[in-house]
Amino acid sequence: MNLQQMKSPLKATATDVLVVDDELVSRHVAATTLESAGYNVQRAVNGREALDILQKGSIELVVCDWNMPEMDGLELCHHLRSGAIERYIYMILLTGNGRPEDILMGLQAGADEFLVKPFNPVELILRVNIGRRIIEQESRAITVFALARLAESRDFETGGHLKRVSQYCRVLAECLQYNNDFDGQIDSDFVRMVAETSPLHDIGKVAIPDFILRKPGPLTADEFTIMKTHTVQGAAALAETAAEFPNARFLQMAHDIALYHHEKFDGSGYPNGLAGEEIPLAARIVALADAYDAITSKRSYKPAFDPDRARSLIVADSGTHFDPRVVAAFLSMEDEFRAIYRALPPTATEKAPARSAELVSI
Repeated sequence: MNLQQMKSPLKATATDVLVVDDELVSRHVAATTLESAGYNVQRAVNGREALDILQKGSIELVVCDWNMPEMDGLELCHHLRSGAIERYIYMILLTGNGRPEDILMGLQAGADEFLVKPFNPVELILRVNIGRRIIEQESRAITVFALARLAESRDFETGGHLKRVSQYCRVLAECLQYNNDFDGQIDSDFVRMVAETSPLHDIGKVAIPDFILRKPGPLTADEFTIMKTHTVQGAAALAETAAEFPNARFLQMAHDIALYHHEKFDGSGYPNGLAGEEIPLAARIVALADAYDAITSKRSYKPAFDPDRARSLIVADSGTHFDPRVVAAFLSMEDEFRAIYRALPPTATEKAPARSAELVSI
């Protein structure tokens, strides 16, 4: 299977908005306001026309007036929440008043947000931005999960490995957020993204032949050379997808993680022999998180080691394999690592990725 030929499950809908209003002026003001903020806007004059557009297209965000002929905004909400359309549509309802009983009725119908007419253009943009972020986060989670599960299907691993690595990455990123060395590099969105995209670190294994990926014994030098290409294979597929969706920042981070998580701080890693801060920060974080899970999980070539052994091995590789600042974060948050390990322990039936790489000399 050629990983680069995989069709992306993402949709280019995050910047598409449908404005629904039977009043020409109000419809025009809302549409031009959103267009000025960079959104692609379609227009409809009532709920029935809007429903037809939504059924035929892939728009996921609607700004809709409440009072309209043929089908009003409340009826449209009912149709959308009844399953008339499989995907979730984020609905911002425009109303002529903000009476509590109206808001309650709209919420019961399935509206996500309200704006009182006449609306403030800045508030409209902010409300739509919130809806877009919610949609993007949901799409991100679904996409990452689907791709990670695809990699799992080739590598006999369970979700436990992916969940543990994700949680370890979150803990490390949260700690590093308070390190002055990373001012301007880590914020709450970075923390969230590195946790959510880390499960894609080995997505390139989909392109590795079974006789190598599932080999029970040591790899030959030639086989290991092929195995190492999972980094560039995964990154190439993610880069292709990122080019189609340039606003999806998480895809760029996923690309960097897939390509560089086997680089080493001293420059002895692969595929490009990067060193120090040449290696993207997200990849440096995943490198340690993945190593910890590899050490504490059973492999075809070793038993599972306890967290004490993992600690000593990681400390020994500080400055060579790992960024010393990431190691320092690990040490300060080691209790959190152990708590995650206890909450999501590798089970007897779990086979963690046999070829996650000989991350640490063990």
